[in-house]
Amino acid sequence: LFQLRNYQMSKLFGCQFKSYSSVFNAKAKPKAPQEPESPNPPQPLTPEDNEGNYYWFGKNIMRNGIMYLMGEVEDESVQPIIMAIMEYNLMAKEDQPSKLILFINSPGGFVSAAYHLIDTIKQSTIPVVTIGTGEVASAGVMLLMSGTKGNRFITENCSVMSHQFSRGVVGKEHEIAAASKDFQLDSARMLSHYRKCTGKSVAYIRKHLLQQSDCFFSPDEAIVHGIVDEVIKNP
Repeated sequence: LFQLRNYQMSKLFGCQFKSYSSVFNAKAKPKAPQEPESPNPPQPLTPEDNEGNYYWFGKNIMRNGIMYLMGEVEDESVQPIIMAIMEYNLMAKEDQPSKLILFINSPGGFVSAAYHLIDTIKQSTIPVVTIGTGEVASAGVMLLMSGTKGNRFITENCSVMSHQFSRGVVGKEHEIAAASKDFQLDSARMLSHYRKCTGKSVAYIRKHLLQQSDCFFSPDEAIVHGIVDEVIKNP
């Protein structure tokens, strides 16, 4: 696990930590031996539960509000995260974590699945911290920028790529015409999402973030473009 500086972990979790492992252990709430936990945190997902493709959630990780998106953005990969966010928000206030933390390492995927998770993040009453690590591209970037402003982070070795979304259409003339209208709606939704999350103008977004070719950014450039707020530096 990465060793992170104390001040950065303090900003993420509200107290002093030296590593991710200490974060997981220290955030857990003490249990009263005479009383069972109520309500229970979301149950861990084992590899067998989710076909071994996306997650393994330990009890301590779930108790601390930590979630992972590893791999493509699709209905199957976002569903456990959406369910976890909803479960945390339905907990009694005293049992809720102060923040939810979503680690993202994704090459992108389906825009519709991304919007499903984005809308859930935006409607959460608990602030959602996003942390980009490894590779964050395409629909993954849309998710990364969706975190609570001021709480969108990226590790210093993370690769970032943004581009226009693509789609293939086949069918009869009227079907292609209908798909063209849907494409225009999707384009408008994406521009609106980028504008709200980055604070940039539509002209700026088209020029720097949604070009026809792939746009690759360093972590520091991701800050300049409004995708994230801070780089987590390694010691």
